[in-house]
Amino acid sequence: MAGPLEGYRIIDLTQVVSGPLATMVLCDQGADVIKVEPVRGGDLTRITGVPIGGIVPFFANHNRGKRSVAVDVQTGEGRELVLKMCETADVFAQNFRPGVIERLGLGPDVVMARNPDIVYVSISGYGATGPYANRRVYDPIIQGITGHVAAQCNPEIPFPDVHRTIVADKSTAWTVAQAVTAALLARERGRARGQFVEVAMVDAALAFFWSDGMMSRSFLDDPRERMTLAQLMRVTRCRTGELIYFVASDPERHALFRALDRADLIDDPRFGTVAGVSSDDNLTTLGAILEGEFQKWDAAELLERMVANDVPCGPVNTFESLITDPQIVHNGSIIEWQHPTAGRIRHARPAPRLSATPIEPTLSAALHGQHTDAVLAEIGVDDATIASLRERGIVA
Repeated sequence: MAGPLEGYRIIDLTQVVSGPLATMVLCDQGADVIKVEPVRGGDLTRITGVPIGGIVPFFANHNRGKRSVAVDVQTGEGRELVLKMCETADVFAQNFRPGVIERLGLGPDVVMARNPDIVYVSISGYGATGPYANRRVYDPIIQGITGHVAAQCNPEIPFPDVHRTIVADKSTAWTVAQAVTAALLARERGRARGQFVEVAMVDAALAFFWSDGMMSRSFLDDPRERMTLAQLMRVTRCRTGELIYFVASDPERHALFRALDRADLIDDPRFGTVAGVSSDDNLTTLGAILEGEFQKWDAAELLERMVANDVPCGPVNTFESLITDPQIVHNGSIIEWQHPTAGRIRHARPAPRLSATPIEPTLSAALHGQHTDAVLAEIGVDDATIASLRERGIVA
C-alpha cells in the first residue's frame, strides 16, 4: 500500500538537521523528496564522519529515501532548473540564514510566482527579523535560550547541562513536518492555495519545552512557587547499576516504598502524601532517605521488585542494550537494510502506525547527485543539455 503522502513532491534545499529531518519524515510518509545539494561537497552532513561507500551515518539518518540532485543555484541556469522543478512541486523547503535565499533568487515571491499552489517553508534559527536574526545558530545555543539547559539539573548536583541529543533541531523538524501537512490539508480543502510557512528554531524549541518545563511560570496570578516535573526526575544509582523511575501519585510512591522494604514511610505525613512531599524540605529529606535505600540493592534485582509493585520504572539502557530491549524488539522499532555501497544500515522505524496507508520508508541513502540526470529529464531537460550543464559545473 502507498503511504499517506504518495503523489506529493517536495523540493528540499535544506541542510544539516532541522530541515532534512522534517522532509525525511514526509518522505517516509510517501512524499517524493528531491534533495537539491551544492555541486561541490553536497549537504554539510556528508562530511561529518568517515564515509563508508560514500555515505556517513549522520547524513543517512536525516535523508533516507530522498533523491539527490546536485545543482549550483548561485548560477542563473542552476536557479532556473530549481524553479522548473518547483512548477510541479507541492512543497519547497529551505533553511538558509535570513536573506540568503532571496539573494539566490529563490525567495517566496519568486517561487510562488512560478507556482501559486506551492507550500513554501522557511526555517531559521531565530526568525527573519529581530536582535538575534543574523546570528549563527546551533542546537545547544537554542537549548540555552529556551530553558532546556536550565532544566537539566539534578537538585543534588546543581549544575545545568545540555541535552546530549539535538532536541531543538529535532523538535523544529517535527513542527515543520506537521505544519506542512496542515498547509497541504488546507489547500486540499480549498481554504488556501499555496502559503508561506515560517518556523524559527527558537519558537519550536520553546513550545516543545513549555508544557512541563514552564508549568511553574504559567499562572501569572498565582504567587506560589510550584513544583516542576524536572525536580522529580532522577537517574537513580543502586549498589550496582542504575535505573529510572518516576512516581507522580501517592499510590505510586507507596508502591516504591514497598519495593524498597520501607513500607513504614507510607504512614509518615512528610512523605506519604503529595501535600507532604510538595514541601521542599520534605522532598530533600525523602531524597536523602531514598538514596540510602537504593544503595542496598542491585539495579536488576530492584527493578524486578519495582515492576512487581507496579512502580513506573525501567532500565538505563546503553547504546547497545537498547537495540535488544525486549519491548523495542517486540515492536519492531529498529529496521536494518543493505545499502549498495555502505553495507548494512540500521534505522529507527517511523513511529506512527497507519492502518489504511501504512508508512513503509524507502530504504535508501542517495550518493551525492545520484539522481541529477533522472530528475532533470523529468522536467524536460534533454541529455545533451544535461551533459553541457555538467561540463560547465552547473550540475553534478
